[in-house]
Amino acid sequence: MNEDINKAVQILQKGGIILYPADTIWGLGCDAVNENAVARLFEIKKRQKEKSMLILLNNPSLIYSYVEKIPDTALDIIEISQKPITIIYPGAKNLAPGLIAEDGSIGIRITQEEFTYKLLQKFKKPLVSTSANIAGEKTPLNFNEISDEIKEKVDYIVKYRQNEKTNGVSSSIIKLGLNNEVKVIRE
Repeated sequence: MNEDINKAVQILQKGGIILYPADTIWGLGCDAVNENAVARLFEIKKRQKEKSMLILLNNPSLIYSYVEKIPDTALDIIEISQKPITIIYPGAKNLAPGLIAEDGSIGIRITQEEFTYKLLQKFKKPLVSTSANIAGEKTPLNFNEISDEIKEKVDYIVKYRQNEKTNGVSSSIIKLGLNNEVKVIRE
């Protein structure tokens, strides 16, 4: 795992794209503050620019670096959640412009999964996380379901967990407003 983390960090620091096991499903990722890397990730996924992607962090205190104001309920939701949860926050900042949704929001998930946690710890920046598929195609639930087209376009494929046969599960997604409004996007 450490060799994969070191290689992935080298690629990310150069603006590259990685294919990696996340706390949910396999994902495509890049440096969330690198505008060129984010633009390339949109091209690889053939994703519309209007559909933003989320970022992974490994510590809730880091959210303050990327969101103007955190709704009061956010940290409580993160703490009590039994499964990975992505929270969409208003007022995104300090990220590549292409990541920020038209309404100024950004989706953030705090990972506790060992590989992504250690990767983020070493990289020291937020990591874009988006499913490892072309936009509109079926989401791959394990490494074997990822298309060759995706594999051929990334700069590094993490070896760790490639042989797992269990299917990953997408995170829940909720959107929070500054007055603690909650909208469930995906359960």
